[in-house]
Order: sequence, then structure tokens, then C-alpha cells
Amino acid sequence: MTASDNSLDTGRRSALGHLATAAAVIAAAPLIASAGTLPGKAPAGPAGPGRLKQSLSRWTSKAPLPELCKRLKAIGFVGVDLLYADEWSVVTDHGMAVSMGYPAKRDNLIEFGFNDPANHAQLIKEIETTIPLAKRAGVTNIITMFGNRKAGIDDQRAIDNCIAGLSKIAPYAAENGITLCLELLNSKVDHHGYQGDHTAFGVAVTKGLNSPNVKLLYDIYHMQIMEGDVIRTIRDNIQWIGHFHTGGVPGRHEIDGTQELNYRAVATAIADLKYQGFIAHEFMPTHADPFESFAEAFKICSV
Repeated sequence: MTASDNSLDTGRRSALGHLATAAAVIAAAPLIASAGTLPGKAPAGPAGPGRLKQSLSRWTSKAPLPELCKRLKAIGFVGVDLLYADEWSVVTDHGMAVSMGYPAKRDNLIEFGFNDPANHAQLIKEIETTIPLAKRAGVTNIITMFGNRKAGIDDQRAIDNCIAGLSKIAPYAAENGITLCLELLNSKVDHHGYQGDHTAFGVAVTKGLNSPNVKLLYDIYHMQIMEGDVIRTIRDNIQWIGHFHTGGVPGRHEIDGTQELNYRAVATAIADLKYQGFIAHEFMPTHADPFESFAEAFKICSV
């Protein structure tokens, strides 16, 4: 064997060694997948609960509420979101939490908010009526709105109006262990005219109140449309956030790879902040079986 033959044989042995290593890695791939996941990917197999408490907005499913509770609980969800007071007992009887309650049944719930002083008396009365019901039912979050823009009420005046109105009801909420959650919505696609359409607006209100019982409902779908920079915004303002909603952008469908946000990264960032509230999925499923969509969302956010 010549020197060149020795060199060739050594090269072959090296190549065979690399192939053997590659084969071992491929063989071990299922074990690696079961132990962890790649960044941005949902885990393989059934998802554990993870560090976040997940719920589902009631309106996203046409299933009867008792059936919805049973099927969500089997997936791993611990709550149902956005329910009226007469629905709360159905959820709690199934051993689940009502992660967000409505204070009233009104068609103009979104448009009619604390930005206009003319609305304060009615809003405060509705919340005052709902708080004792929520306390008895173990419901800790009640949603409320900033409202649509009105002539003569610019952003600064709207902020001041919200602070003035909410300051009258915040102490009662605190006495009863209830958090009022002001929702941030987009005014570009879904809710034209809504005034609380940027995080800075909402934070100005919650900072002005400086109450642990008035927080923001940070809707990731809506804020991605209005301003993006979701993870950094959440990190910078987590002390003012009491609740999260999800939804794919664009279209408000599944939070999977068909849309522009990496929800696994977003969920991980939220969990890393030691957030203790709920993250509620609020999207319109497109799968033939909507519970496949709900299970997929649960898996993506099980971090």
C-alpha cells in the first residue's frame, strides 16, 4: 500500500465515522424530540400544562358550554374566558376557572367606555353590581373598555377621564379582590374609532391610577396590528398587564405557522417574566374540528 493509499484509507475511515455518528443522531432524534423542542416549535406529543394558565374565549366555540368545558379540560385548559354572570356556575361546576367575566350584556360594550364622562355613572353601576357576584363565584377578573373616540375628547383628556371614572370604582374592586381589565384593541382593522388602541395610552391610565386592581388586557393580536414589537412591549410593561388574549395575524385565526407571530417565543417571554395571570386564546378556528385548533394553540403556549 502506498502513502497515497494510506491517506485514502484514512479518509474513508473518517467518512465512515461521520456517517456512523450521523446515523446515531438520526436514531436518537425521537428521544431528543421527546426531551425538548427547537426554538419556536410546539413540543411533540401531548403538551403538559407548562408555566402559563391557559383559557379559551367562550365566543370562539359553538359547542354547548358544558361540552366545551369537558373537552377543554381534557386538553389541559384550566379556564374559560369572557362569560356572563349567568354562565359562571357552569364553568366552576366543571372544576374550571372563569378567567374573565363581563359586567353587563350590552351590544355597545366596546364603544361605551370610560373615556367619556357621560358613561361613568352607568359603567360604575354595572361594575358595582357585578363585583359581589364575581366574588361569590370566585371570578377575579372583570373586563371593561376605554371606549370609542368622541368629538372634543383628545387622548390626554380621555386618559384623564378614564382615571377619574375608574378611581371611583377601583377601591371597591380592591376590597373584593377583583381586577378590572381594560382591553387594548386595534382601530385599524376591527374596531375603527376605538381610543385605547396603543399600549402607551393604556399604560398612562393604569399608571395614573396606580392600583393593583386596574390592569390592562393586552390583546396580542390587536397590538401586533397597531404597533408590533410585542415581546419588548410586554417586558417593559408587564407590571401594568393583568391578562392576555391571543390571535393569529392577519385574519385572527390559528396562532400556528400560517401567521406572522412566533407565539411560542411570545409565550416563553411572558412565562419568563413570572406572570401569574391567564393567557386566553381568542381566535376563529379554521380547522374542520375546531378543537384541533384549540389543542394546537394550547400546545404552542405550553412553555
